[in-house]
Amino acid sequence: MPNLKDLKNRINSVKSTRKITKAMQMVAAAKLRRAQEAAEQARPYAERFNAVMAGLAQSTRDSPTAPRLLAGTGSDQTHLLVVMTAERGLCGGFNSSIAKLTRSHAEKLRREGKTVKILTVGKKGREALKRDWSASFVGHVDLGAVKRIGYANAQEIAQDVLSRFDAGDFDVATIFFSRFQSVISQVPTAQQVIPASFEEDAAPSTLYDYEPSEEAILTDLLPRGVATQMFSALLENAASEQGARMSAMDNATRNAGDMIDRLTIVYNRSRQAKITSELIEIISGAEAL
Repeated sequence: MPNLKDLKNRINSVKSTRKITKAMQMVAAAKLRRAQEAAEQARPYAERFNAVMAGLAQSTRDSPTAPRLLAGTGSDQTHLLVVMTAERGLCGGFNSSIAKLTRSHAEKLRREGKTVKILTVGKKGREALKRDWSASFVGHVDLGAVKRIGYANAQEIAQDVLSRFDAGDFDVATIFFSRFQSVISQVPTAQQVIPASFEEDAAPSTLYDYEPSEEAILTDLLPRGVATQMFSALLENAASEQGARMSAMDNATRNAGDMIDRLTIVYNRSRQAKITSELIEIISGAEAL
């Protein structure tokens, strides 16, 4: 028979945990609203910016004077993977799904004989990858002290990546993040940022004449494009993190409630059995007299 005191202590412990998970769910819901608005507001600008650059890139990609950020180095031997995850856990499979996609991509590159370098943004991604890929780590960006992601944060990361590219440290850069769709749906995404890659239908159908030349404009816009893609990925990640945390804490709260119900039933049955046993002992003792 379970000890009644132990059962009572466990019920109280689970109730305390439920209060914490419920509070975390409410905080995540409040943060999600702001993060979702920021991500959705950034999408039209990023899409239009990419469309303009795609139009410029169509006529300059094969030019011998095309910027290196567009044409590349002529090789794809060394790959830099920029892995963006959260600084904290308790958000379901958000961090692990990004790490899983990164691990799969890195293993594929390794099988092809490529060199893999990893730049982590967020503590959880670094922790998830360090056991198998610590030798490939080349840097880390800590955003733990940042309460609200701004363009300056993305610019710093982009500047670091661009400096490494200019120094010849890698040939191809890909960012890994989670694209926000809904509270229960976040899609792990890999997006190549160097050399610049655009969807076929991203370029506008109308042709424009540019002044100065397309190459000169792209030379100025492409670094901004890298920063814009980093910023968009950070915003998508922030919304995805809060959505995943809200969903995880909601599940945890409901699971705690179910556990309390089960423990309460066990407690009541044990208490009733103990009372019945004591009554039987009293009655048996009275009859013996």
